[in-house]
Amino acid sequence: MSSAKDCVATLIDDFQKRRPIRAGSLIITVYGDSIVPRGGTVWLGSLSKLVEPIGINERLVRTSVYRLTNETWLRGEKVGRRSYYRLSGPGRRRFEQAFKRVYHGAQPAWPGQWTLVLLTQLPPDRRQQIRDELEWLGFGSFAQGVLAHPTLSCAETMAALQELDAADDTIVMQTQAMEPMTSKPLRLQVRESWNLDELAELYQRFLVKFRPLWNALNAENHLGQEECFIARTLLIHEYRKVQLRDPLLPEELLPTAWEGRYAHQLCRNLYRLLYERAERWLDQHLETAEGPLPAPGPSFYQRFGGLD
Repeated sequence: MSSAKDCVATLIDDFQKRRPIRAGSLIITVYGDSIVPRGGTVWLGSLSKLVEPIGINERLVRTSVYRLTNETWLRGEKVGRRSYYRLSGPGRRRFEQAFKRVYHGAQPAWPGQWTLVLLTQLPPDRRQQIRDELEWLGFGSFAQGVLAHPTLSCAETMAALQELDAADDTIVMQTQAMEPMTSKPLRLQVRESWNLDELAELYQRFLVKFRPLWNALNAENHLGQEECFIARTLLIHEYRKVQLRDPLLPEELLPTAWEGRYAHQLCRNLYRLLYERAERWLDQHLETAEGPLPAPGPSFYQRFGGLD
């Protein structure tokens, strides 16, 4: 069995071999996982030093931060000769939508209702655009022009449609619960509407990538602070990429042996093993204009249903 250090080195190597290297995406992971809980602003130089061991040099950091600023993810501020960056308003909203899915705890029981959106009155090009946006929010296609979501309320759906300037041209309805709530035809419909087979394959790849580290840490947990930060960052980075494709369906609608459930448990358990030493590394190496970053806020410790 490989040592924990070897496993971290393999994760770094796998990341560096990808072409093109998605430096901007990794930087957003670092902001969401490490910087936002500590106030959200960081000196560009300390950010560069933080991600350099993962294979992102200073030049690539500057290029990526410039692009993220142009894409309204980040906002910069000059203090003396140093530049400091934080998530912009739109960037923070995107962050909150994406990252709250990553760190979710136990889901409440499903009452058996569905929110339906009918796009049949939209022109074809507009219909596809709204469909893409709703699918990003976790809607699945039940029939041509009909999208469904098991947990998003009508009010939340209408708010999303209003942001898309489509509320006046779509029909939103909510079904009543019926028994049985998870009949065989409904389970088959769910599997097709959300392509659970493809999602299961992505989760399986995640499990294969990170189970060796879990096994190694249980045998000998001797990783240093920097290695814990790197492992935690790559863990959340890879998990986030799969989570963005997951509609987070209620447990009642998922297969009994669901890879997503195992992936969530593995991510949660690894995070709990790594986070304390990673936080000590951040204490020493991240700077704001006022000095070291403040300690994480209380919400940080509620990740995955509680880190303690």
